[in-house]
Amino acid sequence: MDTEVSKPRVVVGVDGSHSSYEALRWAVRYADQVGGTVEAVAVWELPGLYGWSGPAVDMQVDEDETRRKMTQELADVLGAEAAGSVRTQVVHGNAADVLLRVAEGAEVLVVGSRGRGGFARALLGSVSQHVSQHASCPVVIVRSAER
Repeated sequence: MDTEVSKPRVVVGVDGSHSSYEALRWAVRYADQVGGTVEAVAVWELPGLYGWSGPAVDMQVDEDETRRKMTQELADVLGAEAAGSVRTQVVHGNAADVLLRVAEGAEVLVVGSRGRGGFARALLGSVSQHVSQHASCPVVIVRSAER
């Protein structure tokens, strides 16, 4: 019998922002406390891809670049050894929709309060606000001390 199935799953969104680094640290600490596993999710999307009729784009390059950045960020934030214990997923799509889908059945979904885009003075980013209102599991929104 696979013992991983019964462990609580902690899903965390990673996007390279300072608040996502804090969310990742929080998720790892929480998973350690509850004996769970951490699943880090990086989402990539080509802006304006839908309905766009431009030259062909090599989507594999963008996915590979996102995966490379995520691997580096996990090592930088957690250290190489701890980063190796985190499961990773790189998914193409809308960040909020992907995180909601991946977090189905999870113990908790952890996100940073603000991503890389948007308005600097906003209290919550659009993704953290959306998942907090629509997730099927508890959501923890972690704020970064850096402004």
